[in-house]
Amino acid sequence: MNLASLPNVLTVARIVAVPLVVVLFYWQHPWSNPLAAIVFIAAAITDSLDGYLARRLGLTTPLGEFLDPVADKLMVATALVLLVGHDTRALIVITAVVIIGREITVSALREWMAHLGARAKVAVSGMGKFKTIVQMTGLSMMMFRSDVFGLPVYEIGVALLVVAGVLTLWSMVSYLQAAWPELRRGHPP
Repeated sequence: MNLASLPNVLTVARIVAVPLVVVLFYWQHPWSNPLAAIVFIAAAITDSLDGYLARRLGLTTPLGEFLDPVADKLMVATALVLLVGHDTRALIVITAVVIIGREITVSALREWMAHLGARAKVAVSGMGKFKTIVQMTGLSMMMFRSDVFGLPVYEIGVALLVVAGVLTLWSMVSYLQAAWPELRRGHPP
């Protein structure tokens, strides 16, 4: 493997990690929950690492630009579906629907804005990055599903996921406001 392909390899590894997280989540073993959480955390870290390497070393590729958000959405949606299957409380279900709905909406918005030649108006913001950190931390804690030294890790994860849901809506509104002038025009320049 050459250095130029490292960011793409990390992105593909994140995609490959998705079915591994599913298997570990359902595996009936005392270590399955911590292992699922560790694989999920490792994948989340590669999300930051592959983007950093691609930008820092000038290794961005069209394939990487396509696969990176796909890998992110697969990870988050899969984790949310697994967790909703495990915990069907309305708070969890509603938060999952909000997060997945936002991901679909913002992805479609970015695609439309790229079609209009104005994708930069909906580039990932600092708020979006912070939301991702809170979301991935909450999901990781929920996937762990066990208390640590009496600390209710799962419930702390739920609280973080709800905060991420609020941040998700806030960032979506910001993206829609930034795109609104182009959306009103509704056609390429």
